[in-house]
Amino acid sequence: MPAALRTNSVPVLSSMAKAEPFHSAEEAWIWTMSALVARRDGARIVAGAGSKVRPCEPDDVVKCLDRLYRQRRIDLVHARIMRLWGERGTAPDPRHLRERNDWRIWNEAMQRLEWPLRMKGIVAGEPRMGGMAEVVELAARWPAGGAE
Repeated sequence: MPAALRTNSVPVLSSMAKAEPFHSAEEAWIWTMSALVARRDGARIVAGAGSKVRPCEPDDVVKCLDRLYRQRRIDLVHARIMRLWGERGTAPDPRHLRERNDWRIWNEAMQRLEWPLRMKGIVAGEPRMGGMAEVVELAARWPAGGAE
């Protein structure tokens, strides 16, 4: 007896070529937090069901953050600020005195998260390697004969 073709059992996932990467780590983090809050509130996360096809799942961004934490590049203060402002759906505003320190910590965390997300193709653009380096010749302090 031939097996019947099942048409409704497996969702058809969009091609990764159609996936639209995020413009920044901040955008990826806020999207991740909104998905995690929705999941916590009982929503079912379904791949390809959003308004845009993204190159990752929310857990992929969390894994990058976890790796940075394990490497001690991000600590619990960063994670707390990221959670707090991610749940609010916005970044802290440095123009407000009460948010200035949170903004500094947020900005530090986003800079550290950006590179791994770019390497995975989650954030658009080529991974930046810190800019161009310049070799500078140091002026001699002492005469060629040695220290005085």
